[in-house]
Amino acid sequence: MPFPRSLFPALAIALAVTLSLRAAPATEPPVAPPPVQLPAFQVEAEAEKDHFIQGPFLPDVQGTKVNVGKKTTILDFDRLPRINGNNYRQALSDAPGLILSEETSPLVSIGYRGLQPHRAQFTQVMKDGIPIHADPFGYPEAYYTPPLDTVDRIEFMRGGAALVYGPQPGGALNYVTHRPRTDVGLGGSTLHTFGSDGYYSSFSYLDGTTGPLGYYGYYNHRESDGIRSANSDYRLDAFTGRLTWAQTTASRVILTLETYAEEHGEPGGLTFATGPGTINYGTQRETPSRLFDRFTLDRQAASLVWERDFARGTFVGRLWAIDYTRASRRQGGGGFGTLPTGAAAQTNTIERQQFNQLGAEARARLDWGQAERHVFTAGALYLHGNSPRTDSRGATPDADNGELRIKTQRATRYLPIFAENLFRFGDFSVTPGLRLELIEQRVRERFNAARVTTPLQQRTARATVPLAGFGAAYDLGRGRDQLYFNVSQSYRPIVFTDAVPNAATTIVNADLAESHALQFEAGYRGEPAPGLVLDASVFHLAFDDQIGSTTLPGGLTSVANLGRAVHRGAELSVRYDLLARRAGSTRDPDRATLNVFANTLILDAAFTAGANRDRTPQYAPRHVVRTGLAYTRGAGLKLALTGTLSADSFADDNNTAQRYVPSYAVWDLTAEWRVPGFPIRLVGGVNNVLDEDYYNRIRPDGIDPAPGRKVYLGVAFEF
Repeated sequence: MPFPRSLFPALAIALAVTLSLRAAPATEPPVAPPPVQLPAFQVEAEAEKDHFIQGPFLPDVQGTKVNVGKKTTILDFDRLPRINGNNYRQALSDAPGLILSEETSPLVSIGYRGLQPHRAQFTQVMKDGIPIHADPFGYPEAYYTPPLDTVDRIEFMRGGAALVYGPQPGGALNYVTHRPRTDVGLGGSTLHTFGSDGYYSSFSYLDGTTGPLGYYGYYNHRESDGIRSANSDYRLDAFTGRLTWAQTTASRVILTLETYAEEHGEPGGLTFATGPGTINYGTQRETPSRLFDRFTLDRQAASLVWERDFARGTFVGRLWAIDYTRASRRQGGGGFGTLPTGAAAQTNTIERQQFNQLGAEARARLDWGQAERHVFTAGALYLHGNSPRTDSRGATPDADNGELRIKTQRATRYLPIFAENLFRFGDFSVTPGLRLELIEQRVRERFNAARVTTPLQQRTARATVPLAGFGAAYDLGRGRDQLYFNVSQSYRPIVFTDAVPNAATTIVNADLAESHALQFEAGYRGEPAPGLVLDASVFHLAFDDQIGSTTLPGGLTSVANLGRAVHRGAELSVRYDLLARRAGSTRDPDRATLNVFANTLILDAAFTAGANRDRTPQYAPRHVVRTGLAYTRGAGLKLALTGTLSADSFADDNNTAQRYVPSYAVWDLTAEWRVPGFPIRLVGGVNNVLDEDYYNRIRPDGIDPAPGRKVYLGVAFEF
């Protein structure tokens, strides 16, 4: 493997770390090096007055949020060895209900209880409470997700229970990233990892606090040749700088600046068919069907957050600006797992979308009533987005520029207002909530070469959508044991490409409306015995007026409200520490633990009305089980064997044979070890230990194979 150019800046940081370790004067008597500890980050994304142990559930009240009566999960990355290369099989090991559609690029697709996973578009995705979708409604695809090396935990709120964050039926994922540690003036680490298929990753950071000023900055680089013989490479560079003022006081200010750039090849899909021009999965698994298709993503963002604690409440204000450019080029011709042929194969489509977003949010919480047992929380968000798009046709398969075919201007104005109130009556509590969605979308074609005899299309849609939710909980009197119930509404707005399709032969029904969902959930969670954590629930999700297309006479296609689907099932999460002997020992961070865990989704999802009646929604397997065994000895040694076992499913709502996804079982073995007496930490692992031949992502161009057995090893220098 050639020496990566990106290694040089990371090695410079490593050299600085090494030199800092040698800074003691030579005349001083030798002393034993102090123990090296993982950074003790302060990780609250909102007001820190509600300090809590990380897991296994979010507290009843957290900052400006009320979580009681809702099903929540904390994905605590400190519980497992360091996750390498954003491996979401491992990151989601404690998250029943989330279904991963894997790919070998840095992009992420996560579904929820049988809702479409592509770019997590049915789930609200945030970083430190700030939305990160390209456009929250017109183009709700999370092409960007933060490097997991900088994420302390992921908070996951199920279904419409996430009304405090947004209306999407798939709940809310919130990445909570590190803040500067306050116990040192200067600290840092640099990690370098090498692995199969030319994989190299570096993550280096510096942080600390001097007086009231705290700082945290990281640089992350990842690259790989990919698992295919050509055009499956990727390269990623990310930088974030963060300053905090008075981080440990009642009034805190956080300024964050970040950049992210990523490029990867799209090698195309495979097929089980045989014949001229086909790329067969069974015999040519590593062969690409597309040699020139590429994807690039550039993102710059800035945010300013003010958090203020009061005697009886909390306030959080956020301002942010995001500039987001998504571009792709794709060769014409070809089909499902077949090579491009014909005249179209000598051209390509060049797509460029830009998303400029300005946002502001204010949230407040007031504790009131006798002994301040009741809690009122409310807030409002304003977001304005502009999103120009161009589609061009290149004269060669690898052209970067070409003849303009379509130019579209798109814009979103969004103003939700939300409020909840927690009423406590002894061990029983109820939380009614309301959310009012005010949204305006504008889509206007400026140019379309295909509309020679028809007018350019435009659509302006304004909607006022009230949503309601209700949660209830009963404390069972054993500390953290609780029964919970939640019912809530949600909805799915019309996306840009449904409002004004690019194809000249596609028309939009005049009465096209957003989709609506209603979800119920009831369950139990708690720690009934030392070291034993349980969470079990049943759910029912009815999703109405789903948007799809039908064929009309004359070769036309109509976009309309077509379907209704019902998703119902159960989730079970259990974890038991085999070394726990008494309740107090489970809170000692330095003791040894041996956790066996299993998280299971049992799902029955089907369309009950519309063109796909009696069929199964895409990516809705009958069950998904995540299980494993994890051993830790403080922060010095961590070992884990984790597995994902999934039933079969389909990758389209029509349940066609070529979109069938077989069942699979994948196991990963990971380790992390701090070398005693040295500021060095080793990480390593074997992903897909048993070399399972599987896939769980199928796109219109064919089957996207998942990686086989891969090995990696890394070393970190810390101070």
